[in-house]
Amino acid sequence: MTSSLLTPHSSQHLSIEFFPPQTAEGADKLRTVRQKLAVLKPEFFSVTFGAGGTTQERTFEAVFEIQQEGHQAAPHLSCIGSTREHIREILQRYQAAGIRRIVALRGDLPSGVGFAGELRYANELVEFIRTETGDHFHIEVAAYPEYHPQARTPQDDLLAFKRKVEAGADSAITQYFYNVDAYLHFRDECAALGVNVPIVPGIMPIVSFSKLARFSDACGAEIPRWMRRKFEAFGDDSDSIKAFGLDVVSELCEKLLAAGAPGLHFYSMNQSAATLAICQRLGIAG
Repeated sequence: MTSSLLTPHSSQHLSIEFFPPQTAEGADKLRTVRQKLAVLKPEFFSVTFGAGGTTQERTFEAVFEIQQEGHQAAPHLSCIGSTREHIREILQRYQAAGIRRIVALRGDLPSGVGFAGELRYANELVEFIRTETGDHFHIEVAAYPEYHPQARTPQDDLLAFKRKVEAGADSAITQYFYNVDAYLHFRDECAALGVNVPIVPGIMPIVSFSKLARFSDACGAEIPRWMRRKFEAFGDDSDSIKAFGLDVVSELCEKLLAAGAPGLHFYSMNQSAATLAICQRLGIAG
């Protein structure tokens, strides 16, 4: 693996995801992080969406602040546990604020909530957004190169993705992965089904292996055995973990872009250093 500057990819589309901060201190930190990442000139900053009322308000605050700073904001919007009227109100609020892009997701049912919602699947949400707002929003949806952990079969998951596109999705962002072949195989299978929207790889920088392992086990993303063994061998050596993680993810991105991926979507975890370091390796403008 190389640690030198890789082939420049300054023309590739880039986007970066945040989660809404929980405290005033977190909000201040995120402003600083955004300022640092803005030098990369991302196409948009996305903000994740919580199903609870207070979490939703934090999402709105972050989204509107990003928009006011002159960047394009792409709020996540999930339908599980919600009603058409509530989703309509959110859409109207975003339209009034000049938001033009939405990441439409099914979402996870909040703990202790028994109501699954009036819209049960992401394709129904996409269809509802199109019915309510026409072509106002560019709609992103989720894709799973290693298949959704709740899908009965890979074919079921592919057909679920196809339904989202047929309902009106413009493009997709994938769950993060570390196996290039998984993405390429998924992209080829989608093309074989006539699904030809841009599928942007989701990239998770690696800063802490223990956190990555817990998160991956929970969401069904695979950490290849060779990577896992290497990280485990570093023990508590955080510098070696970060250096190896930077090498692994930079090379992953380079291979994806060389194979024709339309861009990269970084799961920043509200931090800037790892994403900036990877983009510097790739020669992405900044």
